[in-house]
Amino acid sequence: MTALLEARGLCKAYGALSVTDDLSMQVAAGELHAVIGPNGAGKTTLIAQLSGQLAPDRGSIRFGGRDVTRLDMPARLRLGLARSFQITTLMPAMTALENVALAVQGRSGSSFRFWRPVAAERALNEAAMACLEEVGMAGRAGRPAGAMSHGEKRQLELAVALACEPRLLLLDEPLAGTGPQEAEVLVALLARLKGRITMLLIEHDMEAVFALADRVSVLVYGRILASGAPEAIRQDPKVRAAYLGEEAG
Repeated sequence: MTALLEARGLCKAYGALSVTDDLSMQVAAGELHAVIGPNGAGKTTLIAQLSGQLAPDRGSIRFGGRDVTRLDMPARLRLGLARSFQITTLMPAMTALENVALAVQGRSGSSFRFWRPVAAERALNEAAMACLEEVGMAGRAGRPAGAMSHGEKRQLELAVALACEPRLLLLDEPLAGTGPQEAEVLVALLARLKGRITMLLIEHDMEAVFALADRVSVLVYGRILASGAPEAIRQDPKVRAAYLGEEAG
């Protein structure tokens, strides 16, 4: 498969602490690629570098065949590289529809005219409603984001990300803080999107990872320890010793 996203020799250090250590990896077009690893492995730092939130000290990042290493987050977003969840900020006083419509408006490049109600923009609303329907939230379009449960906010954040029409979606622990039922809804949603949108998933829920991923990379001390099909990773002795342990049993 063709690599849509490729990191080569990424290094990031804070003083003497090397957080990303000569890391190289690829995300193939169309796949759901999961990155797992213990706390402190460097997963958040990796996502920050891939999204453009944080510049690497060394190395390069290519997206769609283009070097994006020095591009900021908005520039990468315009190319179709979007990050969701941990950095997504919803407007709590605005409805679900209005939150997504603002994302559609930003994608289209039109100016933000706050004195002109987003609800009056028919085209924006139609596109926003389509995104809400995609994540199963059309029935909550008029509900303020601040009044939603944690799981509903996660779904809404995904609708906002989809409004940006990403070619690749970076998902930073989407199940964090969700209950069993909310997690089940989100896993089913990601399964429906799988194959339509390329995704890089950072997640601690191993059951969800092995149910969803086409490929799994294990990050330990800032380096990729192993990368491969879920079952191969589950059975890899190095991975079991370094991270999965009894969870792989």
